[in-house]
Amino acid sequence: MTMRVLVVAHNHPDFHPGGTEIFAHDLFREYRSRPDVETLFLAATNHLHREQRPGTSFQSVGDAPDEVIMWSGHFDRFYLSQIDSYGVVPHLVNLLEEFRPDVVHIHHVLLLGVEFIALVRRILPNARIVMTLHDYYAICAHDGLMMRTKNRERCDRATPGRCSSCFPDIAADRFLLREQFVKTLFGQVDRFIAPSRFIKDRFVAWGLPADEIEVVANGRPAVDPAPHRLSQDGRRPVFGYFGNLNPWKGVVSLLKASQRLISTGVVDFELRLHGGAPFQSPEFIEELDSLVEETDPHVVRLGPYRREELPTLISAVDWVVVPSIWWENAPLVIQEAFLHHRPVIASNIGGMAEAVRDGIDGLHVRADDPVSLANAMRRAMETPGLWDRLVAGIQPPADIREVAERHLSVYRAIGQPAEIIELEADAA
Repeated sequence: MTMRVLVVAHNHPDFHPGGTEIFAHDLFREYRSRPDVETLFLAATNHLHREQRPGTSFQSVGDAPDEVIMWSGHFDRFYLSQIDSYGVVPHLVNLLEEFRPDVVHIHHVLLLGVEFIALVRRILPNARIVMTLHDYYAICAHDGLMMRTKNRERCDRATPGRCSSCFPDIAADRFLLREQFVKTLFGQVDRFIAPSRFIKDRFVAWGLPADEIEVVANGRPAVDPAPHRLSQDGRRPVFGYFGNLNPWKGVVSLLKASQRLISTGVVDFELRLHGGAPFQSPEFIEELDSLVEETDPHVVRLGPYRREELPTLISAVDWVVVPSIWWENAPLVIQEAFLHHRPVIASNIGGMAEAVRDGIDGLHVRADDPVSLANAMRRAMETPGLWDRLVAGIQPPADIREVAERHLSVYRAIGQPAEIIELEADAA
């Protein structure tokens, strides 16, 4: 039988190429290629990427008949709530009633609203609801970062009192209400998927049942690895950063690490920065511009890039640096680096520490520590044989076809007795 799957994300990668949007869309495209799956991609967006069109909440993406954009201009970010019950909600009801999916796989509730879970359950009581935990928005009102609002301190737990101390204008009881509201709606999800063990542990500590969370790593579509850069002397001094430039991605620490290398006489290296800085504060942009100027010509800022350009861009670097200072879950850039056989220098926290094996396929550094990062970059350049050994240790990420099959197995297993699930697993 054909399975109907509605894949839901909080934006479309054509508008906002973030990791969640990219992976959700890649999974959708793999489903589209299978004869046993009928699929529809639903993405939300707002005025930052599209203008509202009169008469409907839905818009198209190019000529794709199975990709729908929902315009959402009325969203409560604190409660993750869709407050346009007269505009958006009736259109969502119509979509659910017309497509009638067997599975609704939600990758994020931003813009869409966490109430969408209850709406699916009401309109399609027999549908299986699956949700991937890509970040910590449900736990943390600080843009899901689990970072304190002062002093760049990482937060390891959320309580009403701690959250209120980050936002003194919001009383602790409102944070308690937010938590109970989100947990009540999450209670109607049949199965959660966690791309890393780290994020599963975080949500279990928050209160989700461990047996309802399946760990399934993300995957990447198969591509030919980019060739390695030729090195006449065997040194590997070219580093690459790929992704948005914002305060939490650690780019300031990376630039300060470059400053430190230059100040200690290490000048035969290059750092290539790929990515834009959309929606960032003037203060951050000013600091970024100043650091780039001070580290010129060793640091080259190359701006935003398209996904299809990545193989060419990564072919010019020896190492990929992922210096994020927040608890990243499962950065796609690490998988992309490994796909192209580039070792990764990454912060030793969260899903980054889980994805990168220190001394095997990359190097760990202390998060938000330019000295630690500079030392690792120096070691990467100056240790004979290190780059070759780490490259040999890289295991490419799972192909998206394999990952899609894992997801379909999760869908099929919902509601089945354990002995049937075990028989199907043995047969596979």
